[in-house]
Amino acid sequence: MDKFEKTNLEFESAVAECRELFSQKLHDYRASWRILRPQSLTDQLFIKAKRIRQLEVTGCSMVGEGIRPEFIGLVNYGIVGLIQLECGFADTVDMENDEAMRLYDRYAQEALALMKRKNHDYDEAWRGMRVSSYTDLILTKIERVKEMEDIASRGDATKVSEGIDANYMDIINYSVFGLIKLGGE
Repeated sequence: MDKFEKTNLEFESAVAECRELFSQKLHDYRASWRILRPQSLTDQLFIKAKRIRQLEVTGCSMVGEGIRPEFIGLVNYGIVGLIQLECGFADTVDMENDEAMRLYDRYAQEALALMKRKNHDYDEAWRGMRVSSYTDLILTKIERVKEMEDIASRGDATKVSEGIDANYMDIINYSVFGLIKLGGE
């Protein structure tokens, strides 16, 4: 097995773990996240990434959960963000669980395809990075999304941005890399 095949398998395994939790939460809460407006979703991503950074800096968790669950949350909320960009937000839960899972799987596959292309071009550079760098890059991507949302709220358009969807994809992929690097911690 070459290095790229190994990464693909690790990526798919990490996303399967995220998918399982997403499915369980759908069972318990349905697609309650459909109510989240774009800014609220961005803030949810921010909270998760900020908590990871705090745990990395202090090494202390007062609620007993570590970094790994937060990376899983970033993957799942990143995919929710992509779904929300496509479908818009709703005032009520307007999506059946089967449809939410179908969309989840589609965006997870798109994230995998993007990772494969970038991983080829960057030759597995992510393996030489520290997990804390993924956190900082994720926080940077979130700040970019906030700025793009603010620009749009003023009725203006970005000039050179890849777009919010590209930033969500990068957040998902950096989070998966974090999960892979952390292993079973």
